[in-house]
Amino acid sequence: MEISRENLDLKLSSYNYELPENLIASRPMAQRDCSRLMVYRISDNSISHTLFSELPNFLPEDSLLLLNQTKVFSCRLFGKKPSGGKVELFILSYDAREDGTYPCLIKSSGKKRKGDKYLVGDEVFVEIKEVTEEGHFWITLSSPIDDVLGRWGKIPIPPYIRKGESDERDESDYQTVFAKDMGSVAAPTAGLHFTEEVFSKLESKKVEKAFVTLHVGRGTFAPVKTEDLEDHKMHTEHYFYSPENRDKILQAQKEGRKVFCVGTTSLRALESSVNESGKFMAKAHVDYKTDIFLHPGKDVKSVSGLITNFHLPKSTLLMLVSSLVGREKTMELYREAVNLDYRFFSYGDAMLILK
Repeated sequence: MEISRENLDLKLSSYNYELPENLIASRPMAQRDCSRLMVYRISDNSISHTLFSELPNFLPEDSLLLLNQTKVFSCRLFGKKPSGGKVELFILSYDAREDGTYPCLIKSSGKKRKGDKYLVGDEVFVEIKEVTEEGHFWITLSSPIDDVLGRWGKIPIPPYIRKGESDERDESDYQTVFAKDMGSVAAPTAGLHFTEEVFSKLESKKVEKAFVTLHVGRGTFAPVKTEDLEDHKMHTEHYFYSPENRDKILQAQKEGRKVFCVGTTSLRALESSVNESGKFMAKAHVDYKTDIFLHPGKDVKSVSGLITNFHLPKSTLLMLVSSLVGREKTMELYREAVNLDYRFFSYGDAMLILK
């Protein structure tokens, strides 16, 4: 589909839509692959509706599926100040700096200063070592991070799901079955629909899997604050490929096979890994950074299609979908999803876009 630059709408207000609150999924389906799947074919402008378990029937044989194998860590901690007041800590990265400090957001009453200490549980001390101009903090933990998060950490479900209050069910629900590399503060939610049964069906159809690791940061929830999208500064995320997965992508391109991304994070990584002609250029085990912002007018060269969830109004994820099919078509698909009572956001239903 050619999206005419003359018809581009890059105003934030144009990416709003009405969503009844009851369509925000508070839990995933009991069987992951029983979520619904909307299928949109760009080639003939057709829309169909099925279940995610039928996904293999819509992907061509010998294609490649790229998935993000990042793993969510239990980064939310609740503690108290010496005065007894409550404090919430949101650790932004699983990896410490060389000085042993971790980046963190801190929510509590009163001003927060270097040297302030908090108690998590009955034995873990958290100390602020640095305050940034952006209002973030660098902290130390009195015990190893694995021990602290394993005992006291909470899974960071988004605030629009049950007010962000996670429980034991979310420890498995908010994690893909193929999660491997620890480091995300949010799940690559398009991957949540996959089951071993779906993978088995895909394998029988000779659909190959490849993985990238892109650790999703808190910036994925950051709202767009500029009315003109071209003024928006996208957050930066890190990604890398293993040698095996890099070779799979290169081989698929060499053989002219179709490549499909699972989720916006996989697409951001892959599109950041190709040159102007769409050739995959990334090396293995290199820590790449991307702040790519995909929206109408950006020519997406790396994929033949995308599997994605239904995203928040005015979000960069909604704009990314629009980069593939245009704003008007995206909003039309979302209106149909609302009319048919699709379930929205992280635990909701899915959409497959086929070029």
